[in-house]
Amino acid sequence: MRKLLTVLVGLLMVVPTVAAAQPAAGRPDRPLTVMTYNIHHGAGIDGVLDLERIAQLIEQSGADVIGLQEVDRHWDVRSNWVDQPAWFAKRLKMHYGYAANLDLPPVNPGEPRRQYGTAILSKYPLKDFTNTLLPLYPTGEQRGLAVATVKVRGAELRFANTHLTSNNNAERLEQAQKVVELLGTSKTPTLLVGDLNATPEAPEIKTLTAVLNDTWTEVGVGPGYTIEAGNPTKRIDFQLHSAGLSPTKASVPVTPASDHLPVLASFTLH
Repeated sequence: MRKLLTVLVGLLMVVPTVAAAQPAAGRPDRPLTVMTYNIHHGAGIDGVLDLERIAQLIEQSGADVIGLQEVDRHWDVRSNWVDQPAWFAKRLKMHYGYAANLDLPPVNPGEPRRQYGTAILSKYPLKDFTNTLLPLYPTGEQRGLAVATVKVRGAELRFANTHLTSNNNAERLEQAQKVVELLGTSKTPTLLVGDLNATPEAPEIKTLTAVLNDTWTEVGVGPGYTIEAGNPTKRIDFQLHSAGLSPTKASVPVTPASDHLPVLASFTLH
């Protein structure tokens, strides 16, 4: 009898261990932390150009993939001619893709071209990186949609980053319509982040949220205002997602490192 009890107790101790181990044998959902940030070429509300404090903010946030807007590459003296996307990638030990929406000849022959646009940083390798120029009006500034495929622990994520025009509602609406057209109806989980230069009720934002979910309205707490950084009164920076991504939380970290505040969000990638 004593031997039988010993065997039964041993079995009871083993069974929970086996049950707990079973989910690991499948393919678990993948946590993902994402940031979007208009960095104003690294210049803060204090007028100081400081890429390091932006790098520290990204580092402390734990973001896996980041969409940056207003990023200079050898642009001019305002950013000390620095190749900012390459600087961030090296400093943060991340992969990157750069989308030059403005691409000008160098001041002096033989020097690098002067570029301004958006960047994607990622802890995971990027593939199929493309940048498509968006509709441009005669008085506007060229904008684009950068899209990369990110392989996150065996699953693919389509990550898109944009910066829509700031001074023409009709132009911005056409740009939003083009973004929807470009992203299409792919079944790959998709994230669109960026400075959209319009508030949630605007037609151009409703064009986007008709096909993608607004992360902030799902899990954000408070108004989510992102501009101006010193006294924010508007929400114009967004993270929008498709099916295959479930948001768990969203926040707006407070920092003087740019005229915008970043938006940080966590997701489960299925």
